[in-house]
Amino acid sequence: MRSVDVARLAGVSQKTVSRVLNDEPYVSADVRRRVLEAAEQLGYRLNNAARALASGRTRSIGVVALGTALYGPASLLIGIERAARDTGYALRVVSTVEGDPNGVAGAVSSLLDQGVDGIVISEPIDDGPVPVKIDVPVLVLGAPPSFTAPQVLSASVRAHDMARAATDHLLDLGHATVHHVAGPQRWFAAQDRLDGWRTALAARDAPEPPVFEGDWSADSGYAAGRQLAQTPGVTAVFAANDDMAIGLIRALVETGRRVPEDVSVVGFDDVPVAPYITPPLTTVRQPFDAVAREGLSLLVHAIEKRDLPATGGQPVDLIVRASTAPPPA
Repeated sequence: MRSVDVARLAGVSQKTVSRVLNDEPYVSADVRRRVLEAAEQLGYRLNNAARALASGRTRSIGVVALGTALYGPASLLIGIERAARDTGYALRVVSTVEGDPNGVAGAVSSLLDQGVDGIVISEPIDDGPVPVKIDVPVLVLGAPPSFTAPQVLSASVRAHDMARAATDHLLDLGHATVHHVAGPQRWFAAQDRLDGWRTALAARDAPEPPVFEGDWSADSGYAAGRQLAQTPGVTAVFAANDDMAIGLIRALVETGRRVPEDVSVVGFDDVPVAPYITPPLTTVRQPFDAVAREGLSLLVHAIEKRDLPATGGQPVDLIVRASTAPPPA
């Protein structure tokens, strides 16, 4: 199928078809819709190899991501893949390994060698500066490592604000303070959630209890729960992810502490199992797909040297279920 056939069906010129399929500006919404509908009806696919030769770009975006099955990083990577389908760019993913000091630098170098037009850094661990000069636009999802690039864009799930909302929810219920089971502090996300918890307590003049640092696993949440169950005055706990919250609840119940009658618990992520544990878990939901779409849109605009679209950020989505209640009388 040729572009001339798409042009004939849509009632436009071949040049207009080319502009629409290359996602160029200054095409009306109605014309763009007619061209895309005609292309879909005819099963027309733009030849990306030819387009790359004409534009000097490979029409590919590189992604640096931590190789892990943890819910947050894995969900964000899936969101990036979904968002990329609508951009006309192929994805090239290079995974890093936690604890490898050259992981991000090596991944970036590999992607640059492949000639990608832009790079997404979805690396959640703080391993220090990246000693690689990057000559294409970069999108950072989360807190950025230090590197040199012509343009650095960012999109975030606003973990600080989400952690603050989770803590505020417990304070609003009447708890005098909120304990925190944090994630490993080498992770940007764990740092953001710890800061959000502290900000909420400080804003309400609530005392800041000692922090229990876990490793994102239910086992580490269980260990923290065993200690918290023996700590006087604990009535509310915010865990930095749902897995740790689930382990925490198990430990509290085993030691005779009722949830939420004695201790309220809030998690973070809204994993698929969260509504089905006993009690159903109050948590905050991360907008992975929305952040990926926003970020990819910014990156593609930067690659194609178009004006960057306005971004409004994502609202905090607190999911209140049965694991939280006012403190015991």
